[in-house]
Amino acid sequence: MTEPKLEFAEASPYDQYVHASVLTSLQQPWSDDPAEMAFLITTQVMELWFTLLVHEWRTARDALRQDRLGDALAALRRSHPTLRALNASWQPIASLTPGQFNSYRSALGEGSGFQSAMFRQLEFVLGDKSASLLQPHKAVPAVHAELEKALHEPSLYDEVLAYLHRRGFAIPDDVLHRDVSQRYQENAAVEAVWAEIYQDPRHDELVTLGEALTDVAELVGRWRTDHLLATRRAMGAKPGTGGSAGVAWLEKRAGKVVFPEIWTARSHV
Repeated sequence: MTEPKLEFAEASPYDQYVHASVLTSLQQPWSDDPAEMAFLITTQVMELWFTLLVHEWRTARDALRQDRLGDALAALRRSHPTLRALNASWQPIASLTPGQFNSYRSALGEGSGFQSAMFRQLEFVLGDKSASLLQPHKAVPAVHAELEKALHEPSLYDEVLAYLHRRGFAIPDDVLHRDVSQRYQENAAVEAVWAEIYQDPRHDELVTLGEALTDVAELVGRWRTDHLLATRRAMGAKPGTGGSAGVAWLEKRAGKVVFPEIWTARSHV
């Protein structure tokens, strides 16, 4: 049996690829409470999942722009287990009592998940745009520039609707040529297009696209709800760190539906 190679002139090939030594050096708690480590690592893991989801949804968006439906579906399907893993990431901190959270909450100062640049990228690629949400990143020019670029790019859903238009469906001009830096607004004509797609067996591949998007929307909704519940359990209705409205803000977010017409069209099928 061949023995594994154990000696290297520099860092092992594994570490050079994964950068594990860098990743495991990034946990620097701001309090003396040992429970803070779970909160910090959970947050960092979520940032990695956000990064992968943005990559997959941009891949799907760009494939649709080039009429490569198969590649878009593959990227969307890859994102589904990633979303489930993201949602499962709540588990280490989902049951915090107020006392447990308060033991290190003050150390967070003005820090808040609301300030996550990668989560903002994720929201933007889903079509939930707002120029004001770039403000927390003005002091970091490279991050601000990336977010500003994302603000003015079509979302995944914008490219879905443009693709349906090229396939001959009656997507209105005001949807096709809307200001993509603004939050997407539900449209009755788009709802009618999705109802038409779901009613006609000749459109099976587009139903498959609709269902892949529905899975994304459902899992994003579950993440928002889990965030709300974990926060409500840990801190009740107190204001959030960073000056946000805390639970009130999260309740508003949890009520937002991703890709709305794919859901409302079902009432007409």
